Amino acid sequence: MSATAGMSDKTWFGQPRGLTILFLTNMWELFSYYGMRTLLVYYMTKQLLFAQEKASFIYGTYTALAYFTPIIGGVIADRWLGKRNAVILGGTIMAFGHFVMAFEPMFYLALATIALGNGLFLPSLPSQINDLYAADDPRRGRAYNVYYVGLNIGGFLAPLVCGTLGELYGWHYGFGAAGIGMFLGLMIYVFGRHYLPPEPSRVLLAPVADAQVRAGGGHAHRVWWLLLGVGIAATIFRGAYEQVGNTLPLLIDTGVDRVVAGFTIPMTWFQSLNPLLVISMTPLLLLHWRRRADAGHDTSPALKMAIGALIVAAAYVLLAALTASAGEARIGWGWLVAFFVVLTLGELYILPTGLGLFAKLAPPRLGATTVASWFLAVFSGSLLAGLVGTLWSKTGHAGFFLLLAGLAVVAAFLLWRLDRPIRSLH
Repeated sequence: MSATAGMSDKTWFGQPRGLTILFLTNMWELFSYYGMRTLLVYYMTKQLLFAQEKASFIYGTYTALAYFTPIIGGVIADRWLGKRNAVILGGTIMAFGHFVMAFEPMFYLALATIALGNGLFLPSLPSQINDLYAADDPRRGRAYNVYYVGLNIGGFLAPLVCGTLGELYGWHYGFGAAGIGMFLGLMIYVFGRHYLPPEPSRVLLAPVADAQVRAGGGHAHRVWWLLLGVGIAATIFRGAYEQVGNTLPLLIDTGVDRVVAGFTIPMTWFQSLNPLLVISMTPLLLLHWRRRADAGHDTSPALKMAIGALIVAAAYVLLAALTASAGEARIGWGWLVAFFVVLTLGELYILPTGLGLFAKLAPPRLGATTVASWFLAVFSGSLLAGLVGTLWSKTGHAGFFLLLAGLAVVAAFLLWRLDRPIRSLH
């Protein structure tokens, strides 16, 4: 406790210095991930000439695997490698995979390599955030939203850099830029690791057994069951949300009027809207939440997530109405911006809150494992998104977006039902 508190006294921007190191490391990792993801469907349909259904399924399978491997990687980090070694090894493997993407015959090998490296990297980085703060530090709850802004700076830059290079100059230039971003993130982590908290001892017990020793079998099982319920709700939500990188680019390509004063906005630039809005909207939302908390009206995590899912549902209802009214014509690009504003507001309520909830309920010395279980929901949700995306060519656009809205509403209902049991844990 004292070591953590001492580290928290050395701050940048009012937060422990280690948060900035983790912030910048994951910023560049997200730059590489979103840079490649921005190009992936376009690359498969335009360069490799895959059918839309096949491209959507491969996209969903890849993103699912990228979030399945952290389940195994989190256990490996907690029990054997340690978080720091897992981040460095995983980042190195991912950088190699991004560079391999530049070679067309190695397409599937590159995807598998990136997913493998991500398994070690992804759960080990955010699970270090809690260790930067004392248990009673009021900054800890907001740290995940601050961290989420860092991720989205990388997500904002990725389509502008990798997307522009890939779309205008050649796909492989975009993939190469993604690899450089991953390498930069790795270097920031290596040279800034002395600002991070010391490694805890390795876990020698199985996760469930360790949790039972800590809190008693009944309470521990209840925690894991509630986290499973949140994970199921997040899976359903992700089935709708992940269409932002899957089928939405297809709408942008053929269904959005992208001409402004004679200039045609590149398709990939619209992928920067979501992270740009995350960066700009987060400070205002944090201020709103802080004022509510000061007035005694703080919103519980599960209820906050349910609100976010409903807002995302409203975003898809807006898109359904726009595509239905447009008919065979293209919708204006300004309406697409409006869609992203609503979608991003909902995202800010649910995604960083869910990550923070899992980290908060994590048993001692099982931080990476528990955070990895949050990414299990991302895995299953991405797989669901891939399956849902195959309906794009078989249904009307308005009906498809109403389906996505329905998925988000179901997720909101489940989260609302879980709110009281989760609050009773405290």
